[in-house]
Amino acid sequence: MQDSSNNNLSEVDQLNSLVEKTQLLKKEIAKIIIGQETIVDQVLISIFSKGHCLLVGVPGLAKTLLVNTISSALGLSYNRIQFTPDLMPSDIVGSEVLDENRKFKFIKGPIFANIILADEINRTPPKTQAALLEAMQEHSVTVSGNSNKLEEPFFVLATQNPIEQEGTYPLPEAQLDRFMFMLWLNYPSFEEEINILKSTTTGKSVQINKIFSKEEIILMQEIIRRIPVTDNVYEYAVKLVEKTRVSTPTAHPIAQKYLSWGAGPRASQYLIIGAKCHAALKGKYSPDIEDINAVAVSVLRHRIVQNYSSQAEGYTTEKIINDLINS
Repeated sequence: MQDSSNNNLSEVDQLNSLVEKTQLLKKEIAKIIIGQETIVDQVLISIFSKGHCLLVGVPGLAKTLLVNTISSALGLSYNRIQFTPDLMPSDIVGSEVLDENRKFKFIKGPIFANIILADEINRTPPKTQAALLEAMQEHSVTVSGNSNKLEEPFFVLATQNPIEQEGTYPLPEAQLDRFMFMLWLNYPSFEEEINILKSTTTGKSVQINKIFSKEEIILMQEIIRRIPVTDNVYEYAVKLVEKTRVSTPTAHPIAQKYLSWGAGPRASQYLIIGAKCHAALKGKYSPDIEDINAVAVSVLRHRIVQNYSSQAEGYTTEKIINDLINS
């Protein structure tokens, strides 16, 4: 799994190496992607945590370019799947065809890559969405009763357009729960947009250097899982999630007033895993409460359901989560 250069390194040394190489990685990404530092950080946390991301943003904010750039810098294979109303599950996972010897042969679909950009996932029917979500959960696809393993590491970044909702098939909460993070991509600042114009309208090309290998990414995913966590951090993560559960005695008054449904146990799991990775990328060997708070909005915003009161008052999920943290 790991190359010979890593065999004699302790896990502490490997975590230190992760910090150094991640800084180099961000510099490579910044050659192409201007601004969006927080989004880049959160996507990298997802990858090293072995999770998936749902990215929400209007067209033209470089979502495809972001994923393509990250995959190049990580030395990973990349496929983009454009989700449309007529897309079938076999268009994603592949299908069996008769070869010249009249035997069935499996032809792999575009899901067989390390990084998948599932563009506008809410534009395709639930059956096709489910095919992708099965692959995300199981890291394998089943065709004609045969299971086909996907190559590791495997990461899905799905996108949704928050404006056009006509003719869409919104993901149910149970399927949204499969994503570690939901990230909202905002417009660039005035200065960032000026720099975007300067870099994209002059015809100059930029070379992206590969910083990580597949083996290093898999190794780091395993090391991050083994990072120790103190009991008070576990307790803080569970208490934060419990505050959102409106039907329980531990629900916070804010949740009781503004939520119709709270987060499940997977939220607690991703809070801890995300905090481990956030701490590791900051050069710490164990996460603290600050690391939980750093990933809390991205983990929780798609796992809590607003009620009519919060929508009518313009009380966003982000504000609800931040108020629960501050309380």
